[in-house]
Amino acid sequence: MEPTRLERDPVGEREVPASALYGIQTARALETFRISSLRAHPGLITAYAEIKKAAALANAEAGALDDARRDAIVRAAEEVIGGQWRDQFQLDAFQAGAGTSTNMNVNEVIANRALEILGRARGDYAHVNPNDHVNKSQSTNDTMPTAIRIAAARLARGLVEAGEGLASALDAKAAEWKDVKKAGRTHLHDATPMTLGQECAAWAFNVRRAVARIRGAQDGLLDLPLGGTAIGTGVNTPPGFAALAVRRLAEITGLPLRESADRIASQQSLGDFVALSGAVRGLAVELSKIANDLRLLSSGPHTGLDEIELPALQPGSSIMPGKVNPVVAEMTNMACFHVIGHDVAITLCGEAGQLELNVMLPYVAYALLDSLDVLAAAVRTLDTTTIRGMRAHPERCAEYAARTVGAATMLNETLGFMGAAEVAREAIASGRTVDEVMAERKTRNDRRS
Repeated sequence: MEPTRLERDPVGEREVPASALYGIQTARALETFRISSLRAHPGLITAYAEIKKAAALANAEAGALDDARRDAIVRAAEEVIGGQWRDQFQLDAFQAGAGTSTNMNVNEVIANRALEILGRARGDYAHVNPNDHVNKSQSTNDTMPTAIRIAAARLARGLVEAGEGLASALDAKAAEWKDVKKAGRTHLHDATPMTLGQECAAWAFNVRRAVARIRGAQDGLLDLPLGGTAIGTGVNTPPGFAALAVRRLAEITGLPLRESADRIASQQSLGDFVALSGAVRGLAVELSKIANDLRLLSSGPHTGLDEIELPALQPGSSIMPGKVNPVVAEMTNMACFHVIGHDVAITLCGEAGQLELNVMLPYVAYALLDSLDVLAAAVRTLDTTTIRGMRAHPERCAEYAARTVGAATMLNETLGFMGAAEVAREAIASGRTVDEVMAERKTRNDRRS
């Protein structure tokens, strides 16, 4: 049997593994919530440890925490920020509402590590207590949304950078293919001619528009409810704590963080998370449409459109030799569906709050941060493995440009809509191009004259 230590909380006593930095409340949550294999994003744990460091510094500055405890808590928090002790954070994403289990997990790990730093035994909470010292002047209800905001702001930056990189790669292809004529298509049928460069330029434009919406949604994340404690009123905090804590947290994170203008409002609402998720969904929708286009345009090689060729990254079949599939475009579709599904769930979480708190924070933390991470990775992969290595098939494109019945549109000004439609019908019925039909008509007219 593994050695244990006995700890006590308001529910009673419980044995905790002696080797664990976490404590009794984490142990209870690990036992109760065995729901999935999903765990908190590492960025959330980092942000939470940064909050604990900032709070310790602010409490000490406000005269509410002695220097010895401050220094030990700060050092322990810095270790977590640096990536140590991550095996101690194994709570399920589906857990108690608001994220009390996650907050206490962080409090307990930092408290027990601080005890060791002070030469004390793990669990000796009379000297450094998870609630009374590490969580001092805080609540799950203000720290959890603050941690999500910090982690999401960082990950959103990464997604924006990835999106801009993809748009630049598409711009480069647009310039490269500016003279490659092809047929446009609407309803998957012939439309007027265009260039392959114009098609790529349109993709780049739509990616940039979607990225701009994400950038716009980032600003609201910087308004922090930290210092609001239970319901936003700041109960149990020393005077000036909120301002001190937010200022310290801004210094620690390097983000331009600021106090929320209304902490009660910030703790009631998940609106900023819903807005960011919606913007991320918008990019996912654009990317999925582009992935669809790539799959269509590269289809074939002999029985599809075959206007472009995507890099061959792996064999496409376990039975059909020589088959190569648009694997990254397919992956992009699936990643986008994943993000869109998360957005639906986040939206439902956003409306599920009651009165002074929305308790759906743990799932929103998981889903939002996962969406930002997954989509950024998908975008980077699409950019570097596929877009940059695409090749055009100019001859095939030119053939389609010549054969598109949509070219009859150019005759509207001279023949009128109905006259142009007759030419289009004749081209379809005879299998000739619009130019060939018009050339034959001209020959007939010349003979008559």
